[in-house]
Amino acid sequence: MDALAEAVLAGASPDELMREDVPGEYLAAYLHADDTRMFGDIPDKDVRRSLRVGRVPMPELAPDEALVAVMASSVNYNTVWSATFEPLPTFDFLRRFGRQGGYAARHDRPHHVLGSDGAGVIVRVGTGVRHWRVGDHVVVSPSYVDDQEPATHADGMLGAEQRVWGFETNFGGLAHYAVVRVNQLVPKPTHLSWEEAASVPLCGSTAYRMLVGDRGARIKQGDIVLIWGATGGLGAYAVQLVKAGGGIPVGVVSSEEKARALRRLDCDVVINRNDIGLGHRVPTPDEAIALGKQLGRRIRAEVGEDPHVVFDYIGAATFGISVFVVRKGGTVITCGSSTGYQHQYDNRYLWMHLKRIIGSHAANWQELQECNRLVQLGKLVPALSTVFPLDEIGEAARLVQNNGHTGKVGVLCLAPHTGLGVTDPALRARFGTDRLTPLWDPSRPSPSSPPAPAVSGPTG
Repeated sequence: MDALAEAVLAGASPDELMREDVPGEYLAAYLHADDTRMFGDIPDKDVRRSLRVGRVPMPELAPDEALVAVMASSVNYNTVWSATFEPLPTFDFLRRFGRQGGYAARHDRPHHVLGSDGAGVIVRVGTGVRHWRVGDHVVVSPSYVDDQEPATHADGMLGAEQRVWGFETNFGGLAHYAVVRVNQLVPKPTHLSWEEAASVPLCGSTAYRMLVGDRGARIKQGDIVLIWGATGGLGAYAVQLVKAGGGIPVGVVSSEEKARALRRLDCDVVINRNDIGLGHRVPTPDEAIALGKQLGRRIRAEVGEDPHVVFDYIGAATFGISVFVVRKGGTVITCGSSTGYQHQYDNRYLWMHLKRIIGSHAANWQELQECNRLVQLGKLVPALSTVFPLDEIGEAARLVQNNGHTGKVGVLCLAPHTGLGVTDPALRARFGTDRLTPLWDPSRPSPSSPPAPAVSGPTG
């Protein structure tokens, strides 16, 4: 481990961090351009084969950027897409970005450092940075935007140059260091450990935009919200946001184990999709209507009404059902398609019943800040279920690839073990560790063990 990383782990002061040299290379989880054709026509594109862990060159820092010593990160589904080189290799994104020249050219490399979540300590800032300092504890938004585009000032997600950090850019969070634009940063919640904090940004803020943000469904008190994949990373935050907003979450899961986990999130209605014959294959439009009728009867039996909103990131396997089952005048909101991008549905049930479909993508900086505020207030808790060390990123991503997880799968980067990073232990005690980790896998060591010492440094 380099001297700067050791200083971070020792809780060094900002002045001490500045005295240490930035290393010329660092440890990271990455893909290599030479591997993009490795899977060919193999049906099982096992991400453990393509994900590498090794040392990569440290990039130069742009004036509007910060270098973050990453204590923890997490696996998102875009890690799986990247590592299977589908629907296309991410090196295409990097080449296109690099053609802009200037600092963008750094991103076009034969290696791609992945990771769209992160929590850590700022160890350097660019010459144009005003509001962040070396030593600050931060979490990182996945939304990488150009603040010199006019559209970005209306909504960060509308700019033509909006990208997802660590997926459509290089130097992501599954590494000992990450390069970020400072308009990706918000303060780390003081009562959370590094791995807990790193499990929130992408999925928490995406769900916030979908349900609460001005460009989302804008749920209100009493709204019934159907949530597919309700114990996934996105779904688990959606359940909490609906509850926090006075709504009624109806969660759909694929197993009794996940149903038990969903009840720990205090979800009002829990539906095991196997109990009503939903299965996992992509239904035809006629089959979707028949399945929607079954699901609608179940929801009405539980809450007396059809859902106002359907939260759908599953895609082809659920979308036709979503359009059918949402009430007249209701909203289907989608941010992804993990089971396929080509959706089929009977359009009569959309136009004749005045329903709406809203596309949503990640979250802007203000939405991340509002989501982060809810976390700091204890209104939203991490969806973390398990943690792997960085050198086991292949196994961590494989778990997500096979849908063998609940909630978020965390990854320890510089943090040597779980439970570190808490700077307000009194607040954590008031909230209660068990309440902060409702999805934690009981077969794994407690996320608060060994306990964090009550100090203010990075390992506190």
